[in-house]
Amino acid sequence: MRESAKFRLGLTFDDVLLVPKYSDVRSRKDASTASRFSRNIPLSIPIVSANMDTVTESSMAIAMARLGGIGVIHRFLPLEVQVAEVAKVKRSESVVIEDPITLGAENTVKDAWDAIGEHSIGGIVIVDPRGKVVGLVTRRDITLERNLGRRLREVMTPKKDLVTAPRGVALEEAERLLHANKIEKLPLLDKEGRLAGLITSKDIMKRRQFPSATKDSKGRLRVAAAVGVKGDYVERAGRLLDAGADCLVVDIAHGHSSYAIDTLKEIKKKYGRGVEVVAGNVATSSGATDLIKAGADAVKVGVGAGSICVTRVVTGSGVPQLTAIIDAAEAAGGSDIPVIGDGGIRNPGDVTKALAAGASTVMIGSLFAGTEESPGPTILREGVRYKLTRGMASLAATVDRRMRENGKSAARESEVIEEVIQESVPEGVEGLIPYKGRVEEVVKELVGGLRSGMSYSGAHTIAELHQKAEFLRITSAGYKESLPHDIQKVV
Repeated sequence: MRESAKFRLGLTFDDVLLVPKYSDVRSRKDASTASRFSRNIPLSIPIVSANMDTVTESSMAIAMARLGGIGVIHRFLPLEVQVAEVAKVKRSESVVIEDPITLGAENTVKDAWDAIGEHSIGGIVIVDPRGKVVGLVTRRDITLERNLGRRLREVMTPKKDLVTAPRGVALEEAERLLHANKIEKLPLLDKEGRLAGLITSKDIMKRRQFPSATKDSKGRLRVAAAVGVKGDYVERAGRLLDAGADCLVVDIAHGHSSYAIDTLKEIKKKYGRGVEVVAGNVATSSGATDLIKAGADAVKVGVGAGSICVTRVVTGSGVPQLTAIIDAAEAAGGSDIPVIGDGGIRNPGDVTKALAAGASTVMIGSLFAGTEESPGPTILREGVRYKLTRGMASLAATVDRRMRENGKSAARESEVIEEVIQESVPEGVEGLIPYKGRVEEVVKELVGGLRSGMSYSGAHTIAELHQKAEFLRITSAGYKESLPHDIQKVV
């Protein structure tokens, strides 16, 4: 490249501020944070938990959906385990549980405990070989039972003592029956007495507790799941969809590639154009355009922006996140395809800036990795609690993935490490972050800051924020002025 060539300027969140505008937003509560994750999946809050193995499995996905966002279950799990994680989210609550977990009367108390633990449920409907209901076993029935080999017919509440309702019962009537009879589970029966569904008081309570939850047409929490571009990705995609995944996320670091585009097209061709698929990651307008042309229902934007990603340092490639979002959003503007800003979010102001730049949602990793719902244990170090986070291109994550894919045992770990080091350079790091409590508290802070930021721009909605936002580039002195200064901080 000639020395006289002109270089574009790339900006990130700390390089700009949003200019305050006239506002008739009287309270930040009046600002609507409703948005879209993908073409046909609406959200009450524009927050997505990242498909990282230290961030999102079923616990995080359930919490995010209840709060009005959505979680993407990571792909670095054996196929059966990832499918089970998706199923846990879909079974966690519903208007009607259409396929309840059942056992037979000759099963044992141990079988019941195993099923309750595996599926995180409070009880099991007992059916005969024809599917007819013969009883019900709840935690209460077996909590003090020491004989794990005892048959369920001996401990269950028999059908003659059960309160049931016909299939298709109105929710109001189901609620009345549950309340009047002081019961927690209402089996639904068809005309022949076969089990046709289940309504629980817990699910009704959850509907009241989380009125803005992200749910599908059956009242189940929505969840997305990631797939790769090699190996079992086609089978994995089908199994995840069968388990109820509402959206697939094609997970590849460099999404503007033939791998990503071919995978997107293959999934759409095999499973239908109606399957929601998010593709990425890209950092340019041409990358967004090519994925949209290939059929993407949302485009994930961000190369090297994450706090534990060192792609830019290792490869010399990337685009500062604010510029990347602006370019991708402009490219997607005429297509009605949402843009997801993935990476670089450190505080509520960054969320506002990312959305003002044109993103419909932001994907968050490290901010959520320290919460109670993230996978992995809490680590105690010098009296302070931490949780582990790592980039999915870090050495440890790459080794773990390679060992799972190749079915190698822990004894072969050193061999795999040597292979990885010779074949590639890690583009992520791992580290400890302070424990932050429940993710709900982090989300409340982010959404509260977003609502305030919207009010400063005079925006009642995310769409208005896209139109009204005005960015001002600032100097390093301007950034310093934005931070607490000239005081001795107490906390």
